[in-house]
Amino acid sequence: MNQNMLDTYQISNISDLISGNPYVGRGIISGMTPDGKKAVSAYFIMGRSVNSRNRVFVEDGEDLMIKPYDESKVEDPSLIIYYPLRMIPHGMIVTNGDQTDTIRDFTARGQSFIDALRTREFEPDFPNLTPRISSELDFDQSSYSMSILKSGDPDGKTCSRYFFEYAMQPGLGHFIHTYETDGDPIPTFIGEPDRVNISQDIDDLTAEIWDSLDYYNKISLYVRYVDLEIGSFESRLINKYKQNK
Repeated sequence: MNQNMLDTYQISNISDLISGNPYVGRGIISGMTPDGKKAVSAYFIMGRSVNSRNRVFVEDGEDLMIKPYDESKVEDPSLIIYYPLRMIPHGMIVTNGDQTDTIRDFTARGQSFIDALRTREFEPDFPNLTPRISSELDFDQSSYSMSILKSGDPDGKTCSRYFFEYAMQPGLGHFIHTYETDGDPIPTFIGEPDRVNISQDIDDLTAEIWDSLDYYNKISLYVRYVDLEIGSFESRLINKYKQNK
């Protein structure tokens, strides 16, 4: 068999893709459990600066938001405080920024994931120009879309938008993240989302992701499994720092 074909359909464990990498930034995994009954999404954040590390995940009803761990240390709230996960009718949106709400609003008007993201671009955090990564899961169609919006040049003058659409397949997920690894500036993610194994047990996937992320730079992780038949879900949330009351 052609070696390129083997590589094309290779499925990796998430631990093999992130272990030993000091900084993959923020990451999204979307997929389906091996029994084909649950849609799966995971989102994690990492941080190098004081501003980036000063965050915790907090559940807000069915949605997930990010809040400061210590409000007195907030330098720029615009890029660190947002809703990374929102439930919508028959689906779920997961992103690394406030484009979550853009996608939700467009969807409510009958427009598409792509329509929404054509109005957005990468983050204005020169020189890193952090990409915006997004995913929308469609429970009715058993499918999901992913996207990355990144600078098309070193100066941030143009935006390149990439979109990927997948049918859910039992035991398979796709993983996209903002950075290749650490650097100055930080090198942007390159290529298509990676094909990854999805565990049947939510605790197994949660532990695999969290234990594989760099100890010093990981901040928070959220994993959700949604029953495609009845819509109920279970979630796991890990914060490196306990929520400030």
